[in-house]
Amino acid sequence: MAPRSDRHIAIIGAGPGGLAAAAWLRRQGFLPVLFEAADRLGGQWNSASAASGVWPGMRTNTSRVLTAFSDLDHAPGTAAYPTEAEMLAYLERYAAVMGIADGIRTGTRVDRLARDPAGGWAITWRRGDDMPVTESFARVVVASGRQNSPVRPGIAGLDSFAGAGGVIHSFDYRGAADYRGQKVLVAGCSISALEIASELALGGAAGVTLACRRQRYVMQKMLAGVPADHVAFSRWAALAGEALPPARMAAGLKDMVLRTSGAPDRFGAPKPHDDLMAAGLTQSQNYLPLVAEGRIRPRPWMTAIDGRRVAFAGGQVEEVDAIILGTGYRLSLPFLDPPIARMLGLDGVHVDLAWHTFHPDLEGLAFIGLYDLVGPALPVLELQARWIAYAWAGKVAVPDLAWGLVAAQARRGAVQTVTMHDMALLFARRAGAEPLPMQWPRLERALLFGPLSPVSFRLCGHDALRDAPARVIAAAAAFGAISGQEMTEDEMARWQMVQAARLQAA
Repeated sequence: MAPRSDRHIAIIGAGPGGLAAAAWLRRQGFLPVLFEAADRLGGQWNSASAASGVWPGMRTNTSRVLTAFSDLDHAPGTAAYPTEAEMLAYLERYAAVMGIADGIRTGTRVDRLARDPAGGWAITWRRGDDMPVTESFARVVVASGRQNSPVRPGIAGLDSFAGAGGVIHSFDYRGAADYRGQKVLVAGCSISALEIASELALGGAAGVTLACRRQRYVMQKMLAGVPADHVAFSRWAALAGEALPPARMAAGLKDMVLRTSGAPDRFGAPKPHDDLMAAGLTQSQNYLPLVAEGRIRPRPWMTAIDGRRVAFAGGQVEEVDAIILGTGYRLSLPFLDPPIARMLGLDGVHVDLAWHTFHPDLEGLAFIGLYDLVGPALPVLELQARWIAYAWAGKVAVPDLAWGLVAAQARRGAVQTVTMHDMALLFARRAGAEPLPMQWPRLERALLFGPLSPVSFRLCGHDALRDAPARVIAAAAAFGAISGQEMTEDEMARWQMVQAARLQAA
């Protein structure tokens, strides 16, 4: 076994989470070594990789302002919602700018992560059919991603479907051209399912049906010309969520969705549950208008399949040529040594970690990005990477991990679905990087009601940037969302309501 110095840290995965971890660990004086199974960095954004569920031409569902790291903006001319090719180019540029590209071992698959009897962690890896190699590292970051093991639902007759287009998971979808002239059934109501159904309806499919177990509320990607994530994921929303009852927050979110995007049943989709939290929320710019035009037909969930005939819970029967399953992913970490997997309570949907990152009995091991995140991911991944780097560099105190594990164990067996703004504040506070809006009068409005931009977490604490204030204002003003320092009457009322609730709770 080849030993390594304590400064060398292994990172499993060179997607956004792994790259962020490498950049921030390098900034703290560590020497990151990234293991990437694909022949190119990028993780999911490398659509040519067999481990990617991104299809050529796919666009982000979060805006360019919030689909970036704090040290690097997107290139001028990038669309509001970048393509997968633009995202891959951005991540490659980030690796070069941050000086981590030389530490990436592409085409290198990790077969096993286990404890090293001599101390630290043993990583067994291989390239292609070469003999495996084992190296020892004092510390390891697991950044292999959550969406790489597709879930196939149990439906009678699914395995014997006889349509010419076959059955695939959305993970294997590679564009509408493969389905021109075909009748396609898309299963699911997540972002990927609605975006695929919309692309098929606009891309020459003979017919598109969408089946789902429950109708979610649908928020458009652009709200009066402003990206939805600039409106929905704000610092105010996170602070309000801490101070106000969940039912009140859910009612406010539902009201915003209905005002900006409309009720699904008014477009011809099923009526969702009155409780937004019970129904769920998803995002798509075109799905509901295409339902209204009759170009996508909503159906209840499937009950049985016979040849090309699909029966639905409502009694309808349709013949289709292809089925695309947008039915989610299982949390899979196949390289973990079984004793470690058992200690983590890994069960396919959940992993026991204190604040989604550390385990008290696994010193020197950290995890990044294993939660099911609602909203922009890159700012959250960066903040989690900063916390890991600062903790291992001794720059911030690490809270009692055993206490932090209690909440994770209480959720065992459930998918760890979390919102971007809640997670951003969680990791920013751990990293000492959360600015208090009241201490930045000129930026208070932008900080509270503007987008939760990654650069807004570079105002204070370790690694603050001199140009952060100007960039915070620019991010808030993007797309005309927030202009000027003075809050509107509605914003002032909302902020005072939260302050009053926080004072009362204190």
